[in-house]
Amino acid sequence: MHNVRRARAGDIPAIMDLLVQVNMVHHNGLPDLFKGPTTKYTADELKKILSDDETPVFVCVDEDDKVLGHGFCVRQHFGGQLMEEVETLYIDDICVDENARGQQVGRALYDHILGYARSLGCYNVTLNVWSCNPGAMAFYEKLGLRPYKVGMEKIL
Repeated sequence: MHNVRRARAGDIPAIMDLLVQVNMVHHNGLPDLFKGPTTKYTADELKKILSDDETPVFVCVDEDDKVLGHGFCVRQHFGGQLMEEVETLYIDDICVDENARGQQVGRALYDHILGYARSLGCYNVTLNVWSCNPGAMAFYEKLGLRPYKVGMEKIL
């Protein structure tokens, strides 16, 4: 049985391990852009993120409260001259521990995030997927997400 809850300071070591795992997926796919085993946040930065309601972080845990995956989110507000005023919940990162994959952890995190976004009255949930991560793309499409904009580049 999986439970999804807001991440706490005690979860930081497990989250740091997951951040290394997700970084290595990106490093293996785009080694010219992503450095080797590292994390995008320090433990101190994570403490600040976890305490900010604008950047909610959720963890999926097992019956022993062991972290199996995380979902980092950012509340965003858009609108103005060209766009309608909307609130979006941006999923910055979903990572499932490589030893827990195939156990519906990612789906549990995503479903919880959707419910959270609905409770805020968000218009939509968005995320980005690197093209070097076709497994993530397939996972998100299976959950019903569809591309709404595409980033392109020319390496010089």
